Amino acid sequence: MGRLVMWNLMSLDGFVEGPNRDISWHEDVWGEELEQLSIAQLHEAGGLLFGRITYELMAGYWPKERGEIADFMNTVPKHVFSRTLARADWTNTQLFTGDVGATVARLKREIAKDIFLFGSADLAASLIAEGLIDEFRIAINPLLLGGGTPLFKLGTRLKLKLTDARPLSNGVVIIRYTLAQ
Repeated sequence: MGRLVMWNLMSLDGFVEGPNRDISWHEDVWGEELEQLSIAQLHEAGGLLFGRITYELMAGYWPKERGEIADFMNTVPKHVFSRTLARADWTNTQLFTGDVGATVARLKREIAKDIFLFGSADLAASLIAEGLIDEFRIAINPLLLGGGTPLFKLGTRLKLKLTDARPLSNGVVIIRYTLAQ
């Protein structure tokens, strides 16, 4: 049975996107350490999970890129949840429009490796509410955006347990949490 891992780059003030959906600040900290971490995570992944907006960003970027990460992104099974997309044409992508919780629970049972959820703050909120995220893996960027899309859109408290914290030379800190028992 696979686990669902939320993996995101977040500003120190809690945003996954800046104003007007700006993610250009991600490039400020991309480098060898994050690339090596990403490559290591490829071996853990049996699939990717996206909401519509993140899917459209990724599908618009990765097909024209080259390299180990691009090859992975373009071949790994991708699962997209949307109420408005009519189709998802990126290679190896399956579109779902129905019950998110039941579908993700089924995917977790069927996929042996971890499933990574990128971006997709609205989708993440619904999955958090249903207790379906097994690990929160966040790269905190030492940057204050002052506005944008918050990573967490919860209506309640949620207690987490720190399982790992690792600083990188560029000031990013990778934190990993699971649900507290």
